[in-house]
Amino acid sequence: MKKKHVAVLLGGFSSERPVSLSSGKACADALENEGYQVTRVDVSRDVGSVLAELKPDVAFNALHGPFGEDGTIQGILEYLGIPYTHSGVLASALAMNKEQAKKVAKASGIPVAESKVINRFAVKNKHPMKPPYVVKPVNEGSSFGVVIVHEGQSHPPQVIGSSEWQYGEIVMVERYIHGRELTCAVMGDVALGVCEIIPTGHSFYDYDSKYVPGGSKHETPAKISPNIYKKIQTLALKAHLAIGCRGVSRSDFRYDDRHSENGEVVWLEINTQPGMTPTSLVPEIAAQAGHSFGDLLSWMVEDASCLR
Repeated sequence: MKKKHVAVLLGGFSSERPVSLSSGKACADALENEGYQVTRVDVSRDVGSVLAELKPDVAFNALHGPFGEDGTIQGILEYLGIPYTHSGVLASALAMNKEQAKKVAKASGIPVAESKVINRFAVKNKHPMKPPYVVKPVNEGSSFGVVIVHEGQSHPPQVIGSSEWQYGEIVMVERYIHGRELTCAVMGDVALGVCEIIPTGHSFYDYDSKYVPGGSKHETPAKISPNIYKKIQTLALKAHLAIGCRGVSRSDFRYDDRHSENGEVVWLEINTQPGMTPTSLVPEIAAQAGHSFGDLLSWMVEDASCLR
């Protein structure tokens, strides 16, 4: 039986282009090894006409950041009638907007951190909440623009109100949650394993921790109690379903166990386009659950559809 022709969408023009190029190359190479006919498409603004001429059976979305994971490319693929991987238009747009995603998660009974959304210039003169807190762009990924304000810091972070800031006018200010960084992948309607991320030489899981080899240590499965492990799996699947995700997603959590083993588990966000680089979390979590990288990608290709 002839395997499908897959267009791997990579690159693009968001700030996460380098990550997408790495994800896309890894996915394209692995899909070729699985016997698929693969065309690599470095996405530019004429992607609609490129795909209309190419007529692939499936578009594998390996884009990250705005345009690639906010519902835009998904809408183009719907218009062209090309089945695609990952989440659809609405879920992608919703998950990309941290404020709206948190509202849906909270309404579904998922514990989230106290936060507010404000204009970035309002941060310049006074603390928007009592430190410690985190300031993050509302519509970015890969920890771009994330600033941690520590307890006892006398002044708010000046970079957010400066001309150097390039992540939009609106930011989310969120209570800082002490503790451990945990993440859980969902594949279809199944929560896979929980992984603990331990940044090495970094104060938090920033861009370099994510994508530079050796930037972080991954404990898969996470060394936490069975009840907390199960709780995180349950919350990850609940977030996946509440936001309307399809295919593969990954939810990030903080777990504060300083005072007791039960501690505090807080959902941070959901990623509808998890990285697929050699240092990425979802392939590692899937492997621990018995899915090779090739098997995982093949499943995603066969799961592809429109009207997601």
